[in-house]
Amino acid sequence: MTKRSTPRSSSTKTAATNSDVHMIRLPGLPEIQRGDNLFEQITIAARRARLHFENGDVLVVAQKIVSKAEGAVVHLGTIEASPQALAIAARQKKDPRLVEVILKESQRLVRTDPVLIAETRHGYVCANAGVDHSNVPGEDTVTLLPRDPDLSARHLAAALRKRTGKRIAVIISDTFGRPWRLGLTNVAIGASGVPVLQDLRGMRDRDGKPLTATILAVADELAAAAGLLMAKSEGFPVVLIRGYRYKPSSEPATRIIRPANEDLFR
Repeated sequence: MTKRSTPRSSSTKTAATNSDVHMIRLPGLPEIQRGDNLFEQITIAARRARLHFENGDVLVVAQKIVSKAEGAVVHLGTIEASPQALAIAARQKKDPRLVEVILKESQRLVRTDPVLIAETRHGYVCANAGVDHSNVPGEDTVTLLPRDPDLSARHLAAALRKRTGKRIAVIISDTFGRPWRLGLTNVAIGASGVPVLQDLRGMRDRDGKPLTATILAVADELAAAAGLLMAKSEGFPVVLIRGYRYKPSSEPATRIIRPANEDLFR
């Protein structure tokens, strides 16, 4: 693996022991609608559940409810498919209006057969550019990724700190596939307050051997852990992680994206 010339994490050379990490699902959230104050809905649900926030808590929030609250929702009846969308839809047996939405959300098509993989305007490479129709009322309605997930996370973290007086980190997660591995896992597409990468290069392992290439995707690991409690059919889009030790950070989740000049598969 090529060694990076500069660290990409504000948590460089730090490591924490996390022996007692707990995850708590937040119950009682209603169906989120466009214009809803997500911060208010979360704090109301926490109060009803008698859940009190503590310094260092990490709140993992599913992208879907952020998108709904911000109005990142499209009704396919308003979409007219382009010739490119029609051609791709015919090959994939998809709704051409859906394909058109995906094209509009993409800055680059990675492949169009047998599945549609695209690079979003944020720089994330994923199926259908993150456009999704699961857990959205109506057959012809889809959600998009938030316009700026890192900004959404910062706003939510700031509102929580103002209301509670506690330092609470926020991760906005979405479900992505992975090259060479089956199955889906949650990853961080937005973050505020928690390191997204932990650079261990220069440290030593238990046997005293130097680490030369180890950079942990901390925010992705937290998002994936929370995903275990975010069953799509059960309606728990918010999970609180407590006991994870970290140094506060202003790193955005976009720091996780591998630079194009280091991407071996571009």
